[in-house]
Amino acid sequence: MTAVLTPTVLLAPVTVTPTKPLGPSHLKGLLWTDVMFRATRVRTGAAYRYSPTTYHTCEQTSGFWEYLDRTVGDTDYSGCSEEEIGELYVAYRAEARRAPFAACLPYVEAVERHGWVHPASARVLELWAGHYRALGMHDPGLTADQPPGLDLDAAVDRLSAVDMCLDLREHGGPVYLDATRYGLALRRIVAEDGRPNYLACALRELVALAGEHDEVVLLYDAGLEADYLLLHRVLDRLGTTVRRVALGRVPIDGRITSARHGDWRGHTVGAILATLGQDHDQAALRLGLRLYFIAVLGQGAGDEFRWDVLRRSVRRAERLLAHGTEPGAEPDPTPLAEVLDRHRGDHGYVDPYRLAAGLLVRHGPGPSPELLAEVFT
Repeated sequence: MTAVLTPTVLLAPVTVTPTKPLGPSHLKGLLWTDVMFRATRVRTGAAYRYSPTTYHTCEQTSGFWEYLDRTVGDTDYSGCSEEEIGELYVAYRAEARRAPFAACLPYVEAVERHGWVHPASARVLELWAGHYRALGMHDPGLTADQPPGLDLDAAVDRLSAVDMCLDLREHGGPVYLDATRYGLALRRIVAEDGRPNYLACALRELVALAGEHDEVVLLYDAGLEADYLLLHRVLDRLGTTVRRVALGRVPIDGRITSARHGDWRGHTVGAILATLGQDHDQAALRLGLRLYFIAVLGQGAGDEFRWDVLRRSVRRAERLLAHGTEPGAEPDPTPLAEVLDRHRGDHGYVDPYRLAAGLLVRHGPGPSPELLAEVFT
């Protein structure tokens, strides 16, 4: 008898660089990914790639480290809060001059050779790991050394082999990702001075991993649509089935801004957990946050962050955990596998929105304890 191999799904969400606090937009993406991963792994082989190591070499991170050592100097960050480190990041992004890549190169080499992490980012990752535990989220290796499978030269060679790269380095020029055959503009991924950008880091990781899985799911901020369309084209050309899930950011006070401007102030994940944790137990908090950031806010960016709606979601979670949709409601007897398969469609992953929105139906059986335990709490 021939063994039937279980298809595997690789979830590859955009990786947040450890330079500032996690805010509502970050939390939305993390919870979508967590529910998708936990639900999908029940039905098929699922992997979750989220490697801060891979992106330490890009300017957002290595440039910040150079700035810290140049302006702050030798500092003990072990007692710093995310907010304190985030304020330093805001100052870095506001700096008029950008350090030459040569100044960042020692940091890049320390990451590549030794898996080194600057103490400021090590502290941020430590705090994030605590948030993951409080939220019941799968930790994909926040504090582990997880280098990408390809070095930069090997990634460029792999892209050149499929005619998707324009490498001008021997002439003192940059490296471009070339998807012009698809009507897309050239995209620079390595500057003239050798500085790689975020997309170059993603290619080093995903080009190496994609062939090991039947389906790759890219989850990302909708503002990065152009870059992720390029990633899709590259992986597709390499023979990989790719799904893209673009998530809208969460407006705060009617505006969508950036972490580089401190849009997290007063709305960090730490602040959310501390505020709601005073009145609600851990299970209700975990489920309520998933209901809010997935089912209530949805995939787009239409509704802004609202404390009152978030609190209602946590109270709704308490009722679901206590007695399902209504007092006296019986749990749904449908086997968990069948429930999850309803929300897979023609792809391998389970759709978080459809699954979470199903918990908000007011009539009928409540969710099974198995579903809540395996996926939502």
